[in-house]
Amino acid sequence: MVAFDIVQFFPSLNHELIIDTIELVGFLPKVVKFFSNYLTDRYTIYIWNYFSLSPFPASIGVGQGSALSPVLLTFYFALILHLFKMQASSFDFPFAMSTFFFVDNSFFIS
Repeated sequence: MVAFDIVQFFPSLNHELIIDTIELVGFLPKVVKFFSNYLTDRYTIYIWNYFSLSPFPASIGVGQGSALSPVLLTFYFALILHLFKMQASSFDFPFAMSTFFFVDNSFFIS
């Protein structure tokens, strides 16, 4: 078994890649537009005690506490897992492998 945690996963999600994946999978244009609008013109602000910065554009990443975060994570991982499956199929593994994902923590089990 190999266990791993993807550090800074949510703040690193690429918006364009998410939208491209949603389109590639074949969702209705209405769904693609919804997620595209959700990810466009996003701003973030950092606050520490009584000090806060001015809002600034957030062109990558999604809020980890958002209700849509797990959905967006799934779209992102779908592409990664597809690419992994394509690469793994070219090898002749003498064992079966399962993958388990718990948000940004994962396991490969043989």
